[in-house]
Amino acid sequence: MAIEWRTSYEIGVKQIDMQHKALFDKINDLLEACNSNKGKEEVINTINFLGDYVVTHFADEEKLQRESGYPEYAGHKAAHDKFVKDYESLKTRFEQEGISLNFVFTVNKVIVDWLIKHIGNADKAFGDFLKAKG
Repeated sequence: MAIEWRTSYEIGVKQIDMQHKALFDKINDLLEACNSNKGKEEVINTINFLGDYVVTHFADEEKLQRESGYPEYAGHKAAHDKFVKDYESLKTRFEQEGISLNFVFTVNKVIVDWLIKHIGNADKAFGDFLKAKG
């Protein structure tokens, strides 16, 4: 059930592409922890680590957008902020319910689907902006 990084997800900014690849690895760690019936503590540690990494990645990406004068910055940041809220809700749900098939499904919907769509659309648009800017 692992998600696979594809070169088609690259946006052409080395730092951001490396962080995106690392996010895929960390999401796979979370899915593996859920699917292999690891203890609740290990799953929550993985959730916390992934959450911290996402916040760091978003901050780096947003800083680059501000510095480059990216005109879609506000909308991009709003999408990041919504994801963080959804992620926090998912974390709270896990703390209340524990590991379940429904939780794994929700991880795929909230995290995996969102990340792939976000990279493929919003982040690609930012990469195109930077390329056009030179």
